[in-house]
Amino acid sequence: MRGFRSTLILLVIFLGLLGYVYFYGGKTPASKEAGEPKQKVFALEADKVEDLRVKPATGDSSAFKKVNGTWTMVEPAQTKADETEVISIVTNLASLERQRVIDDSPTDIAQYGLAPPRVEIAFRKSGDKTLTRLFLGEKTPTGADLYAKLPDEKRVFLVSGFLDTTFNRTAFDLRDKKVLVFDREKASEVEVASKDGPVTLALVNTRWQITKPVGALADASTVDGAIGRIQTAQMKSFVAADVPEKDLVKYGLDKPDVTVTVVSGSARATLAIGKAAEGGNLFARDLSRPMVFTVEAALATDLKKKVDDYRPKDLFEFKPFNAMRIEITRGKTVVAFEKSKGKDGAEKWRQVGQTKDLDQPKVDALLSSLSSIGVDKYVDAKTRTGLATPVALVVVKSDDGKREEKVTFGKVGNDVFAARFGDAGAAQITAAKLDDMLKSLDALK
Repeated sequence: MRGFRSTLILLVIFLGLLGYVYFYGGKTPASKEAGEPKQKVFALEADKVEDLRVKPATGDSSAFKKVNGTWTMVEPAQTKADETEVISIVTNLASLERQRVIDDSPTDIAQYGLAPPRVEIAFRKSGDKTLTRLFLGEKTPTGADLYAKLPDEKRVFLVSGFLDTTFNRTAFDLRDKKVLVFDREKASEVEVASKDGPVTLALVNTRWQITKPVGALADASTVDGAIGRIQTAQMKSFVAADVPEKDLVKYGLDKPDVTVTVVSGSARATLAIGKAAEGGNLFARDLSRPMVFTVEAALATDLKKKVDDYRPKDLFEFKPFNAMRIEITRGKTVVAFEKSKGKDGAEKWRQVGQTKDLDQPKVDALLSSLSSIGVDKYVDAKTRTGLATPVALVVVKSDDGKREEKVTFGKVGNDVFAARFGDAGAAQITAAKLDDMLKSLDALK
């Protein structure tokens, strides 16, 4: 008897829970066949929406207008919108479906988080004079759905719960968060100033060069990486919309820790980064705008590279497959090798002044030994390099003869140094690399 009573109590509890889940966001009623099409909330085409207003749970409303196909934030500030975020809201409004009606005639919509609504979305499509609104409340107990309501209807229905992260967006979420705007394709100069001194990079005849504090070749991939890092950097938070010059001191922006300027055509865009904010981020500002925002501390670290960090990591830029001519001078001896094509179209190498084809594997060994010479470090002007009396001078032509690289090698004791023609200063390389190159050269004789 006791066992029957316990079973009966458990059954009553189970039926109560089942009813709760059914009426407050559980499974679809059994009367509804699986796979039955759901009703759209709005008859709407996403590209027809011209105005949008979003009031999230935090209460900081924002408004947007589409002009010539581009979304712009008009409230709380006149600025660019985050196109991806805004389009996501509009697209999901157009595809929004009623999962099912939960209450046809509710007596108290506050229990659903709809009085007042937790989130409110309003939009106007082309041809309409008034806004269409959508109210969103709390999530159902299962978390699978959201309570929703239209202002001109009594009934409460459900929409998919995952849409909460789409619609419940703050003004900061929906604004353009790029810290600096410039045309990357036209970028021709980058200036970085920090306590380590200024570094200026300039595009000269399609090649990136260091112009300050030394004149030297820059590593193109490193420069491109730096420009990309600046272009894609995002605000972490918004601090203030209009900060007078006199108030910049409290953010450390009167004397920034680092500034970076990108020149694109005739335009200059400058980012200044100041002292630390709460949470480990740093205060920053775009000098063309009066606002202050924060950026991640890693951005400042990435920008404060020393000049040597921008210099090439390899002594030569050519690749073995595009080399056309090699000329090596040792003392008074000069030897040169050139690549040509035979009647059968096959490439072959010959020593200049001779008619015999060279052994290709031996040529490959020489090319590989040269192209693989890496820079261990760049040395200052006070370092003895032995370059005044070089042990070798190498000239390589590549890219169908369009590019010429000239490198001098010097030796002091067991240390080996090298200098590119036109570069300030010298680099130290591994002594074994010079030995490998000379051995490969001797093997061709």
